[in-house]
Amino acid sequence: MAITDLKTPKGLKELNTYLADRSYVQGYVATQADVAVYEAVGKAPTSENPHALRWYNHIKSQDMKKLPGEKKAPAIFSTGSAASAPAPAAAADDDDDVDLFGSDDEEDAEATKIREERLKAYAEKKSKKPTIIAKSSIVIDVKPWGDETDLVEMEKCVRSIVQDGLVWGASKLVPVGYGIKKLQIMCVVEDDKVSVDAIVEQIQDFEDHVQSVDIAAFNKI
Repeated sequence: MAITDLKTPKGLKELNTYLADRSYVQGYVATQADVAVYEAVGKAPTSENPHALRWYNHIKSQDMKKLPGEKKAPAIFSTGSAASAPAPAAAADDDDDVDLFGSDDEEDAEATKIREERLKAYAEKKSKKPTIIAKSSIVIDVKPWGDETDLVEMEKCVRSIVQDGLVWGASKLVPVGYGIKKLQIMCVVEDDKVSVDAIVEQIQDFEDHVQSVDIAAFNKI
């Protein structure tokens, strides 16, 4: 599988499928590989590609210059750069066109038959596997307007957001300076059912209590 031009609907859809069970394009932490793909995407994906949108917003919130690794997309991505473009076919492949003994057609047919049998067996095996529900664990920072904001009431407002696939967890108050504390609250979401961006927007709608909302941590379960 190769992911095509990330600026096209087809490329974004392929990226969304790729990120359905991944937090990052490579490995288990954000790296320069994510930055390379992020820049290739160019702008935030729409809600039609929720996994790509979740990843895009998460990378956007990072200090990209400090992320580790080499700024190079994995080979599966076609980002338009020579570094990430698929390697050209080996020159030796041209030799395959020379049929010295007239047996290439038979060998090709046999190879095709074997490949098709293997693909069929793989598809049957995969279809028998139970469906895994992708979930993410998220830590959200909710900042109040000042030290006079009722933090107990603010937390009640946050927990009043109820949605299928969303479970609120533990919370704590964290000092931020000048006597002001922020609410740090955990939640677990089912990726296919819950939009993290939508949750952030709903929390921000409690304007009497909430000044800003940030994602402090985002991890696949």
